[in-house]
This record gives sequence, C-alpha cells and structure tokens, in this order.
Amino acid sequence: MSPLIERKSGKRTAIPIETVDPTSMAAAESRLDTPQRKWLTSTGFRPMPGALAVLPGAKGEISRVLIGVDRHQPLSALGGLPFRLPLGTYELDEDGVIEDTELAALGWALGAYRFERYRTFERKSSQLAVAPATLRALAPLIDATAQVRDLVNTPTEDMGPEDLSKAIHAHADEHKAKVQEWVGDELLTGNFPTIHAVGRASHRPPRLIELTWGKNSNPKLVIVGKGVCFDTGGLDIKPADGMRWMKKDMGGAAHAIALAGLVMKAKLPVRLTLLVPAVENAIAGNAMRPGEVIRTRAGHTVEVDNTDAEGRLVLCDALAYAVEQAPDLIVDFATLTGAARVALGPELPALFTNRDQLADGVIGAAEAVSDPMWRLPLWRPYRRMLESGIADFANAGPSRHAGAITAALYLERFVPDTQNWMHLDTYSWNDGDRPAHPRGGEAQGLRAFFRFLSERYS
Repeated sequence: MSPLIERKSGKRTAIPIETVDPTSMAAAESRLDTPQRKWLTSTGFRPMPGALAVLPGAKGEISRVLIGVDRHQPLSALGGLPFRLPLGTYELDEDGVIEDTELAALGWALGAYRFERYRTFERKSSQLAVAPATLRALAPLIDATAQVRDLVNTPTEDMGPEDLSKAIHAHADEHKAKVQEWVGDELLTGNFPTIHAVGRASHRPPRLIELTWGKNSNPKLVIVGKGVCFDTGGLDIKPADGMRWMKKDMGGAAHAIALAGLVMKAKLPVRLTLLVPAVENAIAGNAMRPGEVIRTRAGHTVEVDNTDAEGRLVLCDALAYAVEQAPDLIVDFATLTGAARVALGPELPALFTNRDQLADGVIGAAEAVSDPMWRLPLWRPYRRMLESGIADFANAGPSRHAGAITAALYLERFVPDTQNWMHLDTYSWNDGDRPAHPRGGEAQGLRAFFRFLSERYS
C-alpha cells in the first residue's frame, strides 16, 4: 500500500493535518470549537516539534490533527506520523506553517518505509493524499530512496557481487541500457588489478559492472559506487563491533545504482556510464596481505599499508577507467571512512571535489531538497601521510589524523586536474529512528545529486 495517494477532487474525505509552532498556535486554536480547545488543554498539548494532538469531532470521529513542527525542517515535519497516527487517510492542511508541502509529503513517504524482505509487519502505514503533480514528482525519489535502503539493509548472503549485478541489470532492462562485466580473473586480463586483489579471497568472485546508456552526442557522465558487499577488514581484521554492520559497505554502490536509475527515468540528456566494482573483502589463503605492492590500472604502484583500507583500492581502478572516457563529470559514492563520521557525525556526508563551482552547485541543491552534506578540503600537504618507501604511495599510513581527507587524496591521485570530479563519503545508515529516517540503510546525498545533475544537464 503506497504511503501517498492522489487527492480526490470534490468533497473532502481525508483528515486534515495542520502543522503548528508557538507563533501559529493562537490562530490554529481559533479554528477549533470549544470542546476541541478544551481537549488540547486537558491533554497538555504544546506546539513543540513532534507534539501530536488527534482531535475528536462531534460524532466521535477524528476531526483534525495538529502536529508541532520546526517550520525550517519540512522533511521531518510529517516523517514520524505514518505509523503514529491511527490508520486512515490524511492530507496536509493549507493553514499550517510548513510552506514546502512537497518536502513534507516526501518526509511522510520516507517515514513510511519498512524493510519487509524477511518479516511482515501487521501495522500498515496510514496514507497521505497529495496533489497529482506532487505524486508524479515524488514517486521516482521515493522509489530510488527505497532501493538504496533495501540494498543496504539486505544481508550479504543475499546481496553479494552477483546480486548487485542483478540490480544493475534490472535498470538496464527497464531503460534499454547495455551492461558489460569483468568477473574473477577477467579483471586481471582487463587490467583492473586492485579490484581483483581486494576480492580474490572470497568464494564469490569480484567483478566490475559497467552500464552505459544515452546518446553518444550528449555530455558524458560517469557515476561510480563502492560495492564492498562485506568487509571483514581482510588480514587486518576488524573487531566484532566494527564488523557487525559491514553489510552496509556497499552503500556507495547502492547510491550509484539508484542515482543512475533516476537519471535514466528522467531521460536527462547525458551519455551515462555507471561503474560498480563489487567485491567481498574476505580472508583466505590467497587474501591480499599487508605490505604487498600492486600496480594499478593507472600505472601507479601502491603499497598496501592496511587491508582494511580496501574501498579506495577498488575505487581507484574504476576511477582510472572512468577518466579514460574523458567525461564531463565523474561522481563517486563510497562508505569510505569512519573518520568522516567522527568529523561530521552520521547525518552529514563529507563532500570532496576539485572544483569550487561543483561544490557550490551540489551544496545549493542539497539545501533546496533538505538532503544535507558538508564540504571537506582536499588538503594536498596531507599527501605525505600516504608516503611509501618502496612504491609511489600507500593506501593508508600510521597517522590517524585527517582520515577522510587522506582517503580522498588517495582517490584524487587517479583523477587528473583537468577532470571534473566529486566524491561523497557517506555513512548510508541510520543508527536509530528519526522522523523520515527509520533505523537501517539510508540514502544520503541521493536527492541532492539528482537535483544538481538535473540542473546541470537540463
């Protein structure tokens, strides 16, 4: 059952929801009858964010709902209501303080998400009636967000490299795109040595999946996603608490797949390439060892300082391949570093780019659609933290300082200064429930980048 439905014309049948805050409460009360005002008083309602009042009508029915909100956060305004309100159909009242009703409706839909692959939930979501134009605008974003969440939430046994490939093939079938793959030792013959090195120890072979779509005459756009379907840390093995949620280490791939789907569905005038290096960083007799030196696709030699810094290894060959296509823009998504979470917390992905204009554009788009991110610098003096005594550079180093920056600097070594490039270090996860953001897999930066790309290529 869809959380959003098309509003019927004519007589109102949905229950109105009015968003209120301290500045609007007096006006809201003036629209109520005496018993309803007494109900608010007796229940102690105060118009603070999250406060809820379900008001009865003369016949005992639900007549109206008041919800306390922060008017500057429209996405979260209704995001906690789909399972909190009694089952029924509701609509946003025009008298409320939230001006961006489309974002509020999106928040409702995102809050109604549940991952139901392995269990069923008896309680279904209530529905919000919206204008037909709103439903058309939001449906692709809701579906894309749900895809990211579903892919990230799925355990690795059911979401390995081949399963990521199936998700990409599904988009290809829908949009008449082409898919090419290099699997197992084909990665070596195809000159993708770092992807092979990271994934060779798994019982499921590593692969690079390439989707292409669009007219050759259009500007080239390459979207890259880190697809580490599970990360043990390799021989530099993670402790139990660090490994527990590593099914989400393919969150970058989930974002890239969903964004590519949005680009194709919107028929943006681009020549799209989607690249997903899909691996498991496992442990076996042939696992990549600390101290090994790998000659990458770009020709750089890289010393493996730490096998748990594997994401940048699978990405660097994909980025080198992307650069060979001379695109207008490369965008990569990756659950790359814990350091980004330490710096910015779980809700703010870290943005890196070699162009100020690109940063301004995507951050402006992020603000417009309430999908936040924060730019961190590509501080090149920190390249010294990745120095190697026997190779061109290392994939990590002894210092724990500036981990998100040094990881981005590693990736930058594979992107020429002449190439437009953006990198998002995203958590792809909610540690707990928040309005519009249920616990588990999460899309972070997806809507912002789609808005940015739509504006750039419109």
